[in-house]
Amino acid sequence: MSALFDLTGKTALVTGSARGLGYCYAEGLAAAGASVVLNDIRAELLDESVQKLRAKGYQAHGVAFDVTDEDAVESAFAALQQQGLPVDILINNAGIQYRKPMVELELEQWQRVIDTNLTSAFIVARAAAKRMIARGNGGKIINIGSLTSQAARPTVAPYTAAKGGIKMLTCAMAAEWAEFNIQTNAIGPGYILTDMNTALIDNKDFDAWVKASNPSKRWGKPEELIGTAVFLSSTASDYINGQIIYVDGGWLAVL
Repeated sequence: MSALFDLTGKTALVTGSARGLGYCYAEGLAAAGASVVLNDIRAELLDESVQKLRAKGYQAHGVAFDVTDEDAVESAFAALQQQGLPVDILINNAGIQYRKPMVELELEQWQRVIDTNLTSAFIVARAAAKRMIARGNGGKIINIGSLTSQAARPTVAPYTAAKGGIKMLTCAMAAEWAEFNIQTNAIGPGYILTDMNTALIDNKDFDAWVKASNPSKRWGKPEELIGTAVFLSSTASDYINGQIIYVDGGWLAVL
């Protein structure tokens, strides 16, 4: 049974992984045997995170590039290939958030969220898929969605649009790449205890709402996403394609 989830010999690239959930995904895949490539635009922070994983005995590398820059993405993949690190597993995790009513939202802010959360997933996955198809060995692509891939909340319109787009982009990737033995799926995290959510966690009213509206009556923990990430990266998910798995404690199951 353990062989189903063993990632030994695989190389996994996780975007936006110098900290937060991206780092958590990377560490989880490394623990399952993968050689992980961390990504961020902040080279110094990226190097610190790579060293942390290496200190734990994991195979870790870092590659700094902007996921919204098409040329930078292509150059990064070419460099990884030359270093003997062909990407077998991709987790499109990079993302940002603005919390602002739509009537106050600037077009530049809207576009930046769409570019970082949605368009980058296309750019990076395209680069990965081209090389997976050329190698003929298939691969795994995991996009990171959200509860807002399915349900909206006030003040996060561009994020909601982007994550809704991630859900359907995942379907489109499966439709085009499944024949090449590439499985493309998504994870939809619920409300998770992360640095990105610090302001919400510290807001007593919002904290109370999260706990009251969720059947589990609590926030999720970052490590509770690792199992799904490893599953979707492994041979255990070889006939699963175009799906989004919500890891939300049951939030979407209730009215």
